[in-house]
Amino acid sequence: MSKSALDFSLFPVSGHVQLLEACAVRAQAYGHHLPELGRTLAEPDEIDRHPATTVFLCRDKASGEAIGTMRIQTSVHGPLMLEHSVPLPERLAACGRAEITRLAVLLGADPLVKLCLMKASYLFCLAQRVQAMVIGARKASLIRNYQRLGFVDVFGDDRLLPLAHTGGLLHRILCFDVAAARRTWAEQGHPLYAFMIETQHDDLQLPHAVPPRLQPPLRSPRAAQRHPAQALGLGLADAV
Repeated sequence: MSKSALDFSLFPVSGHVQLLEACAVRAQAYGHHLPELGRTLAEPDEIDRHPATTVFLCRDKASGEAIGTMRIQTSVHGPLMLEHSVPLPERLAACGRAEITRLAVLLGADPLVKLCLMKASYLFCLAQRVQAMVIGARKASLIRNYQRLGFVDVFGDDRLLPLAHTGGLLHRILCFDVAAARRTWAEQGHPLYAFMIETQHDDLQLPHAVPPRLQPPLRSPRAAQRHPAQALGLGLADAV
């Protein structure tokens, strides 16, 4: 297990002030393309304060500025927000699941911010015994990023479905097998295996997360020579 320091910290929000910072990142990032949606994201909503929801915030170490955020809602207290618009197949509806929403990274931020948010969501779901992650995605670049990690189309036909909590915007519905991910990445020699499994990032603070050092690799695929963000296809153009 190697260690790697980041230029930012990532942690669950604690208190109203940090939640407002997360909302400000959302409003700026989404408002860049969808001004009307951006304005609605400037304040916390009901899901932000739901007992099954955890909001994460990324803060740049040098400037102290909030630069990224996401939230995770688990099904421990009932259906996910997405399920109020889209009934999930029985195989998903019957298992412990989590929905990742409001993932936002400010334009020009370190590309590793988005990748670390994805790693944090994976580790969080492991710790919470979540079996599947579910997302709704509409940007082609974001869909490709998730697919490179192993997300697949829930319905198998790439259909676009309207989600009420996004104002009816059409989304692809993707899911990810949390329990099988580590083995699948190892068997594939996935270029992000070392980053996701074999590297400890002390700057990622996760409540009740399973320490990575307690999960020895199944095997060690050849490490990618590229920057981790390049392996996923992330760049500054994908930062929002």
